[in-house]
Amino acid sequence: MDPENVEANNADPKAIEAKASEAKNAQEKIAEENAVARVSASKISEGTFRRRNRRELLKLTPLIALGAFAIPSFQASLLKKGLGFSDWASARLFRSGHLAPTFADSALTPFEKFPINGYDVDDPGVIFENWNLTVSGTVKTPGNYTLAQIQALPRFRQNTRHVCVEGWDVIGRFGGARLSDFLKMVGADTTTRFITVGCADDYYESLDMATALHPQTLLCYEMYDQPLTRQHGAPLRLNVPTKIGYKHAKYLTDLKVTNVLDKVGYWEDQGYSSFYGL
Repeated sequence: MDPENVEANNADPKAIEAKASEAKNAQEKIAEENAVARVSASKISEGTFRRRNRRELLKLTPLIALGAFAIPSFQASLLKKGLGFSDWASARLFRSGHLAPTFADSALTPFEKFPINGYDVDDPGVIFENWNLTVSGTVKTPGNYTLAQIQALPRFRQNTRHVCVEGWDVIGRFGGARLSDFLKMVGADTTTRFITVGCADDYYESLDMATALHPQTLLCYEMYDQPLTRQHGAPLRLNVPTKIGYKHAKYLTDLKVTNVLDKVGYWEDQGYSSFYGL
């Protein structure tokens, strides 16, 4: 018989059990220490990563946004939300008593150099003798109004800047009745949110009520102290110097006071800003 086996067979069973227990405890302690070490290392690593990468992440944010715009499925939603926020902020910054800049006659762009900027055609062929402005919506006296009735209101003339979204601007002289006076004449409910206009060339546009009531917003029937020409929107157009040029609808035929916009405006419905204040 092997001497080692003899020694093992003659050993005290309690001593063997005690040694086995001691070895097990030592192994558990080592395992626990290793686990604590791994957790600590993980926490340190995670914290270090966060601190080191926060700035890098901020640097990447514009690139992430740009990348989102490159994904067709995100483009429309991002643009709509961005424009919505811009219009919301602009509307709250708009001050009804704050006037757009006005200029001396010497600063006027010569009439012949004032661009003719049409939506579809330069002249939709309005028959002036038959023309009237059809008014509807939340007004006391809806119906058809002639140019003579509009011209009977106080006339205001102003030299203001016309800014086109295409990138050009000119200073022109415009004359007409304040839209606010006309709305008062027809008994408009000015707690209503919007006015919309339709045009002889099928163009359409809207204004928020604060802009419609602004003292510089005109139902314009004159330019440079002369009746509007056909190319510039005769017999009646909007002049809104607090807004971008596409809000200055020409060849007006309809005006509605409403709380609901089925359509915002021709260019707005193509993705442009609905407020676009200057």
